[in-house]
Amino acid sequence: MNNEATLNNIQLRMNKEYRKRELRRKVNLFFRYTILTVGAFIMLYPIIWLIGASFKTNSEIFTSISFIPKKIDFIPYIEGWKTGTQYTFATYFLNTFKYVIPKVIFTVVSSVLTAYGFSRFDFPFKKPLFAILISTMFLPQIILRIPLYLFWKQLHLLDTFVPLYANTIFATEAFFVFMLIQFFRGIPKELDEAAKIDGCNSFSILTRILLPVLKPAVVSVAIFQFMWSMNDFIGPLIYISSVSKYPVSIALKMTMDVTSGNFEWNKIIAMSVIALIPSIVVFFSAQKYFIEGISTSGLKG
Repeated sequence: MNNEATLNNIQLRMNKEYRKRELRRKVNLFFRYTILTVGAFIMLYPIIWLIGASFKTNSEIFTSISFIPKKIDFIPYIEGWKTGTQYTFATYFLNTFKYVIPKVIFTVVSSVLTAYGFSRFDFPFKKPLFAILISTMFLPQIILRIPLYLFWKQLHLLDTFVPLYANTIFATEAFFVFMLIQFFRGIPKELDEAAKIDGCNSFSILTRILLPVLKPAVVSVAIFQFMWSMNDFIGPLIYISSVSKYPVSIALKMTMDVTSGNFEWNKIIAMSVIALIPSIVVFFSAQKYFIEGISTSGLKG
């Protein structure tokens, strides 16, 4: 009887401890998700407000911090899409993709090939060349504007999209090259040796063996370049002078200039919301690979 009572007491204490641990775990989860939810709302609030403001009048925009408009009216989107010129925003979006898509493709291809060479091959002056490549990451882009402008002027390629993407053919984005090199270094070289035994050459090893493993990194490079190019304002402003060739970033600024100070902010904000859609769609479409690529960048093993 004493042994049975002792066992019952032990079981009761264990159940009590288990309930306490479960309660602490649930309380911790509650506070954790509450903090994450509040933080996510704070970070997303500017976008939420932007969407709400696209339906507001000027007086509402400047007198209320709430993101909820008094009424939902899509006229700002319809009128904003028409713009104050002979072109609609469809033309400006098409112009944007004319240089963004080639820029993304050239960046991915050139960065992968360059990173593959530095990470997998030995050649003369490899270390000095790599040091020069990395040093370009610290070079302010503003000091390259005038030389590049004069260069493209001599080639009679101003007011074209070529200057906006041609440089990326030569792996000028050192950040992406460095990131891909870290990924290559994390892939065992035994895979290359096994592929060579099976008769693969260097290019086949890259395309058939390494690229499938590098998919998260390649997707990360593509997404970064796409978003940066979509948001680029200075580059198109320098090289593009024809209204018919303006991208979205300049078209938004031009919309403000056309109104001559009497801004209809709901139209401008509505077009800003639409301009965000491609980047958001691309990000969420490849979110899995993008997050995997960022989280494992630079890790070896």
